[in-house]
Amino acid sequence: MPEFRIAPVFSDRCVLQRDKEISVFGEAGDGQKIKVTLLVKKDASDLKYDEYTAETHAAGGRWKVKLPAQKAAGYCELVAECGEKVQKLCDIAIGEVWLLGGQSNMEFELQNCTTGKKHLENDHPDVRFYYTQKKGYIDEDFLESEAKTAWSKFGPESAKCWSAAGYIFGKKLSEALNVTVGLIGCNWGGTSASAWMSPEALKEDAGTGTYLDDYEKNIAGKSDAVQKAEYDAYLKEADVWNQKYSKLWEEKPGIDWAEAEKTLGKNPWPGPINSYNPFRPGGLHECMILRVCPYTLRGFTFYQGESDDHKPGFYYTLFSRMIKQWRDDWGEELPFVFVQLPGHRYESDPDYKHWCIIREAQQKVADTVPGTAMACIIDAGEFNDIHPKDKEPVGDRMYRVAMEKVYSLMDENEAESPEPYVKEIDDSTAVIAFKHVGEGLVIKAHGDDKTIAGFELAGADKVFCPAKAVLSLDAKEVYLSASGVDKPEYVRYLWSNYPEKINLYSRFSLPVRPFRTDSDDANEVRDIKIQQIMEL
Repeated sequence: MPEFRIAPVFSDRCVLQRDKEISVFGEAGDGQKIKVTLLVKKDASDLKYDEYTAETHAAGGRWKVKLPAQKAAGYCELVAECGEKVQKLCDIAIGEVWLLGGQSNMEFELQNCTTGKKHLENDHPDVRFYYTQKKGYIDEDFLESEAKTAWSKFGPESAKCWSAAGYIFGKKLSEALNVTVGLIGCNWGGTSASAWMSPEALKEDAGTGTYLDDYEKNIAGKSDAVQKAEYDAYLKEADVWNQKYSKLWEEKPGIDWAEAEKTLGKNPWPGPINSYNPFRPGGLHECMILRVCPYTLRGFTFYQGESDDHKPGFYYTLFSRMIKQWRDDWGEELPFVFVQLPGHRYESDPDYKHWCIIREAQQKVADTVPGTAMACIIDAGEFNDIHPKDKEPVGDRMYRVAMEKVYSLMDENEAESPEPYVKEIDDSTAVIAFKHVGEGLVIKAHGDDKTIAGFELAGADKVFCPAKAVLSLDAKEVYLSASGVDKPEYVRYLWSNYPEKINLYSRFSLPVRPFRTDSDDANEVRDIKIQQIMEL
């Protein structure tokens, strides 16, 4: 029989979502009666608490109650009782709660961010953080360490390991809304979206089902003990390799990954994809998402896609189905704010243009999945580094689209990157207009060069040539022509894994989104055989 406890995501200093019924949940033996009381002070000077109580009985080893919606507040307490057992949580705030999902660029720590030192030394935000523990399978060690997890308040030491992008998003949100913001970190570097959804959901489509097919082939005929031994052996091998890599890096700072593998041998990451590997299909859905679900949220933020670049043609189906999965898990059509991939290419790689296809899939999600909002950061990447260190644009642009789409407190032209589309094409010229253009576009000059970069034109043969781009007098349209393209039919903009020059922006310093008009789903690249590099 499970022992009575409130779920670990509830702790001292936690933030509860305002203006919505508050779900509180945990474990207990079947039939046991649970009473939960929320004590709310509207102000520190209040002499007494307002009390709100809900009761239930545990079933299937779990229990859940819903407490009435509250306005933003501090100085709250939460008490859960089961017979003589009582858990009391203090220093609770009621404000806005967001889950931070994705892989390493959402996980990227504040202390490693370009502006991290400045934030850690000077900020005093009303932001709190809970990190869902990173363990890939559930056993006694998992449960014991999960029980020790807790919410933390911002401080120069406590916030070092917080998500940089998430923190910047939360800080801006807290300042704009004048409430406490709670952030639930739920991210793991190097992970496919397939790890963040259930195997059953993956099976629904033949394309996304390939992730599950690969996994099932790996574990066919292998006992649980054999899989555990395989994964433990990988961890030892990986530890040895990483120690050698760290020493090599000290000797040759900035050494290219391909050169490192030539010296040390191939890195064993991500190891055998079996029942003990956190990257397995459904693994982090089970071990992270469902461990904090259904904690009451305002919405989700998400920064991912890098680790699905080997199957770019499936990403729209994969990502949109993952969004549905999370909303189904919470039983609510929660807002979903996500980041479009920035520019990136490793020096040793050709331009596969597979990140272009991921970005296009992300744009399609924003266009077709209700309640989603996309932050464009095409200009915020780094050549040869999959982890851009400046997360200010990421946090800021997530904040902007949330303020527009979720809170209706920002104009679309201030929140969203200009979105290009073809207005008309004649025998020699293509006219490009823009959504969210506001008062017009600006060209950010590179030195004395004010030439608009990134547009290409092609005729019926789909052979693309760089286009000359001229901004209209009202700065709301661009006129394109290209030498060698007598009769243009197709247009591309920033159609490269890593566009080297990006200089067309809105007046709010938001970059124009990449796009193309030559998409051919019937012949699209579905699977690219490339080496995925471990996310350090």
